[in-house]
Amino acid sequence: MKNEKRDWADDGYVSVPYWLYTDPEVYQNELERIWYGDHWLYCGLEVEVPDIGSFRTMTLGERPVIMIRSSATEISVVENRCGHRGTKVVWTRSGKALDLTCPYHQWSFDLKGCLLGVPLRRGVKGEGGMPKDFKASDRNLRQLKVEVVNGVVWASFSVRTPSFRDYLGPKMWRHYERIFSGRKLRVVGYSRQRINGNWKLMLENNKDAYHGALLHAFFATFGLFRPDQKSAMEMDDTGRHACITSVMAQGGANAIAAALPGFNSALKLKDPRLVQAVKELDGEETMGASTVFPSVVLLQQVNSLHTRQIVPRDAGSFDFIWTYFGFDDDDEEMRNRRIRHANLFGPAGFVSADDAEVIRMVQQGFEHASQEGFALNLMGGREIATATNMASETTIRGMYRYYRQLMDL
Repeated sequence: MKNEKRDWADDGYVSVPYWLYTDPEVYQNELERIWYGDHWLYCGLEVEVPDIGSFRTMTLGERPVIMIRSSATEISVVENRCGHRGTKVVWTRSGKALDLTCPYHQWSFDLKGCLLGVPLRRGVKGEGGMPKDFKASDRNLRQLKVEVVNGVVWASFSVRTPSFRDYLGPKMWRHYERIFSGRKLRVVGYSRQRINGNWKLMLENNKDAYHGALLHAFFATFGLFRPDQKSAMEMDDTGRHACITSVMAQGGANAIAAALPGFNSALKLKDPRLVQAVKELDGEETMGASTVFPSVVLLQQVNSLHTRQIVPRDAGSFDFIWTYFGFDDDDEEMRNRRIRHANLFGPAGFVSADDAEVIRMVQQGFEHASQEGFALNLMGGREIATATNMASETTIRGMYRYYRQLMDL
């Protein structure tokens, strides 16, 4: 139903009302139409569940799920909600199991979520128990639609969701395959944080090349991401997914870089290996940040490869989960390099700590003027098209064009 009570200007891709980030009713509608709708949600990496019975628990939208290797050739994703009383069946973050047994009444399920056993189903000495018309198949764990694509596990609550490759589109598939080519992966580590901001702000942040060298003084000073570098901002045809790429400039900073507020030529790294990278992927890009709507950012920066999973909690907060990975055939030197480069990211990273703090402050601004303010996405004009510079917010406009149609706002 179209929300007639809200004011959203006709140029709604350029001006986005503050209430979109604060209203609990809007948030609940997002859960139903986006998170539980016809979209693929990032679950994890195939290598995280290597053996039959290996599992990891997580949250998609606000619903707890279990990602489990249910056979040698299949990974299943099921809701972590017992068909009896709705109790979480699995309480640990990861592990290995022969079956899934609810701790409350010991209802057991196989690795695909099918109900196997109900204690005292026949009663005690002929009394009690489940009635004869009870069907175990009616109480299976809900099974999500799943695709494993070049080592990454994706799930959807909707059977109508198209194939992942069609969902991503050919423009974004090129960027996806650049990192996830089918080469076997290896997890390097994890970090997680809670950020007091609306979940859409993190997608915006990773579609926003404009802030990169302005907010992040580290990027500007040490040349990892600056306006004087070759860059591009691309979208799929719907506008929901996007990728920002850049190529690190060789040599010293030019006048454009030196004029950046955070640039400080006097700063030096005690260990310059922190930003020294070796080429390992196809293409000339030294940075590629892909946002796959709505749940994840896939990023390569120097030799750090990682996923950034978004888990909404309410209109004003979300959890952010980082999975750092490399390739199974990495030698020890490369593995150490990836660990070193990971210091740029995560909750206390030299770069990423800036994003969490500024998102918190943005959310506060929205909440103080939720019924009157509008966020402006005007850099680069009003069009929604590929850009070849960092002074543009075109990919944010693209996302809100798709969002507004989807949400009927």
